[in-house]
Amino acid sequence: MGQFIEWSDALSVGIDEIDNQHKQLVGLVNDMHEAIQTRQSADVVRDVLAQLAEYTRVHFAAEEGLMRIIDYPGYEAHRAEHQELIRGVTELQQKVDAGKSTIGFELMHFLKSWLTDHIMWSDQQYVECFIDVGAKAEIKQKSWAGRLRDRLPI
Repeated sequence: MGQFIEWSDALSVGIDEIDNQHKQLVGLVNDMHEAIQTRQSADVVRDVLAQLAEYTRVHFAAEEGLMRIIDYPGYEAHRAEHQELIRGVTELQQKVDAGKSTIGFELMHFLKSWLTDHIMWSDQQYVECFIDVGAKAEIKQKSWAGRLRDRLPI
């Protein structure tokens, strides 16, 4: 069975630490999808949702901390997006715990869309600022002039 979300360069921001955290989030969404698809117990699905919620909070705190350190101009808007997702996940956890909701494929597609859209659009917005202050960008391609300049003796 293939992954619900396949990691690709399109999801990469090119900064190893953040990419590794994003891979963890993708892995947890894939774990939840697999638990639903293989009809695991509600307890298993709730446990994976709890892990996803907690790791999302950890990741967002790390990302926001870096944004504050570099004085990222889009910090407030980005933080608001993070808070919106945390609020949504918290409400979902409460509904699931109270037996008022189940985690189905519609929700999984929402999580997939939100995660991939957030990484590919919102997170890409801060990449240049991070790189400008010294974050290492492994995947971002330089222009031919930039590659040539890197080869010149200093």
